Amino acid sequence: MTEVEAKKPQESLQDRLAQVVELLHRHRLVEDLTHRQEGQNQERVESLVHRQNLAELQRKLDDLHSADVAHILEALPLDDRLTVWQLVKAERDGDILLEVSDSVRETLIADMDDHEILAAAKDMDADELADLAPELPRDVVHELMETLDAQQRERVRSALSYEEDQVGALMDFEMVTIREDVSLEVVLRYLRRLKELPGHTDKLFVVDYDGVLKGVLPIKRLLVNDPDKQVAEVMADDPVSFHPDEDAYDAAQAFERYDLISAPVVDKNGKLIGRLTIDEMVDLIREESETEVLNMAGLREEEDIFASVWKSLRNRWAWLAINLITAFIASRVIGLFEGSIEKLVALAALMPIVAGIGGNSGNQTITMIVRAMALDQVSTGNTSRLMRKELAVSLFNGVVWGGVIGVVAYMLYGSWSLGIVMTAAMTLNLLLAALMGVLIPMTLTRMGRDPALGSSVMITAVTDSGGFFIFLGLATLFLL
Repeated sequence: MTEVEAKKPQESLQDRLAQVVELLHRHRLVEDLTHRQEGQNQERVESLVHRQNLAELQRKLDDLHSADVAHILEALPLDDRLTVWQLVKAERDGDILLEVSDSVRETLIADMDDHEILAAAKDMDADELADLAPELPRDVVHELMETLDAQQRERVRSALSYEEDQVGALMDFEMVTIREDVSLEVVLRYLRRLKELPGHTDKLFVVDYDGVLKGVLPIKRLLVNDPDKQVAEVMADDPVSFHPDEDAYDAAQAFERYDLISAPVVDKNGKLIGRLTIDEMVDLIREESETEVLNMAGLREEEDIFASVWKSLRNRWAWLAINLITAFIASRVIGLFEGSIEKLVALAALMPIVAGIGGNSGNQTITMIVRAMALDQVSTGNTSRLMRKELAVSLFNGVVWGGVIGVVAYMLYGSWSLGIVMTAAMTLNLLLAALMGVLIPMTLTRMGRDPALGSSVMITAVTDSGGFFIFLGLATLFLL
């Protein structure tokens, strides 16, 4: 299904995008000019120019790898995106649909009729169909399932029965199995009779007559060992394997840890039912990273950058509303000390520094904690030690950088007491930021939520309100 090598590697992806954008711009410009012309030849000229520009654009698209076309589609406004999509050859639709992001895929599928969708999906593997099926119209999915043979239909249903974050939803069913009681020469002859090997085949799976996994035969062992040896003598009988209901992200970490290219998936009885491949794991890691970044900013889902205003509003409003509430609380904290600010105007100039540094420090802590939790490096046994370490780092930073800004405050306003209050407030707010930077993601995890969900918004709210209260409170106690 997928192309093995990217075409024209000497060109950067940005160069290719720029060329497509330039061709689209030229097409729009000439189209506008021909529309303004009058006379009986206008329609003929317009048709000729239209075909010439689109033909050149189509040739450019034909020279690009499907992943590059997907990137270009994601980077174009909706009108231009659909123009390019119509020029893509029908036999490449399926590959490109699998490459684009979910939000962009939705716009492309909406522009296709049922016949085009069926044509794009007809050559997909079961795992690819399962990935695409949730975004297709129900009647199309039903018709598509009817076109599959019994084995393919069962595989699609199996993949769809798992949650999207489980191994079973990502496993591939295309694999090569062999018996352990045959020679390597027999295996080699068997492989030569195949039209091609499934993608990312670095090992063959050794099973018994009931389909139970007995081991794996790496291709490199097959090639360098004596052909007269039995598979049982050469195979690895303790391969890394996964169960379909395991967490897919845990599997991705195992792929990175053990440098895997493929790995078997077995059921509770040890029967081989599929495999995981490195391409799916790389995609999963990328998607998890993107989701984590979005969650920390309070975005509910991936967003097409050229989505409609209404869709973007729906994606962003929730945490903005929360942020508005926290900002109002911070303003009321300041309001409590209006009298102090009126008496010592310097407080108004200095308090944003305390809040800003606290927010930055808190985001550093929370990023480190979320990352450590994603890598399973945080447990109940090391939580207190982690807390002490973060508090110690914040204490040191508070004393050092608080002392620096305290000296600056003295130089600006000629008051040692103001400098000391500034140092103390900075230190206390950094300690608060460290404490909340550890507690917020851990609390979210205990509640069964993503530890990155809105964490950046929450830590900023705490350090803003806390920083204002600490600084203005200390100033009121010791300066006025």
